[in-house]
Amino acid sequence: MVRFYEALSIAFASIWANKLRSFMMVLGNIVAVMSIIAVVSIIQGMNGYVGDAILREVGAGTYRIDRVGIITGDEEEREAMRRNPRITRDDLRAVEGFGPLIAAVMAESTTQANVAVEATTVENVRIRGVSSQYQDFSGYDTARGRLPSPLEVQRSRPVVLLGWDTADKLFKDRNPIDQAIKIGGTHFRVVGVSEKKGSFFGQSQDNFAVIPLGKFQQLFGSRRSLELTVKPPDPALLQASLDEGRVAMRIERKLRPRESDNFGIFTSDTLMDLWRTFSQSAFAVLLGIVSLSLVVGGIVIMNIMLMVVTERTREIGLRKALGARKRDIIWQVLTESTTLSVIGGIVGTALGFGAALLVEAFTPMPAAVQPWSVALGIGMTALVGLFFGLYPATRAANLDPIEALRRE
Repeated sequence: MVRFYEALSIAFASIWANKLRSFMMVLGNIVAVMSIIAVVSIIQGMNGYVGDAILREVGAGTYRIDRVGIITGDEEEREAMRRNPRITRDDLRAVEGFGPLIAAVMAESTTQANVAVEATTVENVRIRGVSSQYQDFSGYDTARGRLPSPLEVQRSRPVVLLGWDTADKLFKDRNPIDQAIKIGGTHFRVVGVSEKKGSFFGQSQDNFAVIPLGKFQQLFGSRRSLELTVKPPDPALLQASLDEGRVAMRIERKLRPRESDNFGIFTSDTLMDLWRTFSQSAFAVLLGIVSLSLVVGGIVIMNIMLMVVTERTREIGLRKALGARKRDIIWQVLTESTTLSVIGGIVGTALGFGAALLVEAFTPMPAAVQPWSVALGIGMTALVGLFFGLYPATRAANLDPIEALRRE
């Protein structure tokens, strides 16, 4: 332990005596570790961010049936899925009454339209038409007023639940409850304002209006395809319920056993798996690129340490003449190269944290600093210092003390 502290103090003294050279030695490590910390922080932040968004959109413990589903194949498969027939109210009724593993089914259709009150107009509001069972699904909570009742939705009453931003833009400081607004030229009565949901990649999730599906189809046409969200009686029965929903759709559409589904069906886990595959691939590529920076930084450390060994030939010769063994010389040189490398890792970690926080502050992308990424970054720089310092250390240890003392 004493030998370690002695070697460390000598290493720090050498680094401090040659500050500019030491900085240039570890610059590659600083950049590489900063990149690792920043990339990991952003990807981990995105994982949580996208996961929450998927759960809000699809819902936990539910599954979605729509016209095309998730398209991951080639262009021919994409075109075939686009030719799928529309999801209709007949499909809704078929799934609703099929079996005990289907507790609730919500039909939904969306479009964009202007919403107006007096002289104020909000453009491109997301209009969501929903069926009467929509309250059985998450994502519909009010900050003010109430939700449209199932009876109002079933009878296509002109009532509307506004998103937080839409209500704020239309009414400012006024109370929107029981006020009349226009959607597509038709008057609707505001019965509630939804809780604030925030934004997703800079896009507001609160710029919407929820109206009864029947009223939606009167305004925007009934030929739009619906999306069905299905809820099992218990989240543990999700897969069994999904299989039952698929059978109901195939029977309704009179598909033969060997015919493929002409509809899409997926859960939030399906979307999460796709995102994880993408993020893991992106992380692997970025980590590979960053590793090249570490290799370049290691080569720089090795070259400069060889120069340092040449400069300190007489010092090494004197130490060996006074009884220092080969392993003592190797230990000293490795301690210096590893210390330099780790210092670069620590500085790079701090800069990586700063870069991740700046990205989070000035862009829609979130960041989440992970402790394991700190250990990874500093651990990799320590290994780089050891590996690329080994050759200079061995060369220094093999110097002949007599020849070394003759050097000027």
